[in-house]
Amino acid sequence: MKESKGNFIPYTYSHFPASEHERITNLFKVDKLFTKAGNGDIDSFTFLSRLGFSDPVYHMRDYIENHLTIDKEFYDFAFKKKDDYQYALCSNDVSNWSKYITDYHDLNKYFTVKIVSADVHYRKPDIKIFELTLQKLGLPAKECIFVDNSTENLRAADRLGMDTILFNRDGEAYDGKIVYSFDELSRIV
Repeated sequence: MKESKGNFIPYTYSHFPASEHERITNLFKVDKLFTKAGNGDIDSFTFLSRLGFSDPVYHMRDYIENHLTIDKEFYDFAFKKKDDYQYALCSNDVSNWSKYITDYHDLNKYFTVKIVSADVHYRKPDIKIFELTLQKLGLPAKECIFVDNSTENLRAADRLGMDTILFNRDGEAYDGKIVYSFDELSRIV
């Protein structure tokens, strides 16, 4: 997604009056509601309901369809490199959301393996999510390239022996390989 860190918190604030913002902030920061949903401890509908959304399905779809933008360069990149690589999606995400995103944007056909934190109860940078991904791919780490927007996640993959590339949409400093677009990624791999 072009919004690498997402816009869900501002989206949530925009749907509630200012008098509710402290309550919402506490749900995110103190109760760690989003983390619980991303870990699979609660489902996306419970997550949205606890925030106060009366129609969780509508708001999940509205957020994904109207507030997250697919980087259309991905399709060309994935198609051009499909004979050279297997793709694995390893995502810290809420299960229903991830499924809806990949269905909505017709992404499933590109991925050999799809690992979502809420489904497996491990989140990047936990080494277990990387080990599970490698196991599902049937490949050793040294034969894999891990591309991510988080330097913390890249360091964990590097410790396993993967080649790593920062897809830098957020201006992060990184000592390793950095790309800013799928065109650059295509040239570097």
